[in-house]
Amino acid sequence: PLADLVKVAAILVTFLAAWHLGCLSVALVRTETITRSIASLQDIGKKPVLRAPVPKRQKCDHWSPCPPENYAYRILSGGGKGKLAKICFEDELCVIDSTDHSGEMMTFIKNASQGSLLLMVTHDDGSTRLKSDARKLVEELGSNEIRNMKFRSSWAFIAAKGFKLPDNIEKEKINHSDKNKNRYGSWPAEIQ
Repeated sequence: PLADLVKVAAILVTFLAAWHLGCLSVALVRTETITRSIASLQDIGKKPVLRAPVPKRQKCDHWSPCPPENYAYRILSGGGKGKLAKICFEDELCVIDSTDHSGEMMTFIKNASQGSLLLMVTHDDGSTRLKSDARKLVEELGSNEIRNMKFRSSWAFIAAKGFKLPDNIEKEKINHSDKNKNRYGSWPAEIQ
């Protein structure tokens, strides 16, 4: 009987100590830690998911940074009524409306100093809105496609005034309207 009483007392003291330590640990440990631990225990049976880090934003939305002494640029022709033409150079964005800028373009090309880099793009219809004098100036800058533009062709061009561009740069791109392939009704897909 005395031995049984000691056993019961030891069990009771152990129970009270465990209860006290439990209350103390709940007070000291944050709820978020417990929740996170329980959630990670529940995920033990699941397959691990590899998460790639979010890519760092580069100039003109490129995937990788440009090498030193190089410029970041992106030329995007318009497509459809809602997708206006865009030119980005060194993270400066220029969005172009679809009105006729033939005269302004001619003045800009003529006044551009030697050593200038010129970026050009069409939106709606460069085939009818671009005047022949403007086409001639663009041809003199090295365009091979400016005379081949058709109704609503998408066209992008990069030119150098007073110097030669490196051979590895794609200088001109055109996408003609084709009712069987057009992305935006009577407009072809934009190009860059």
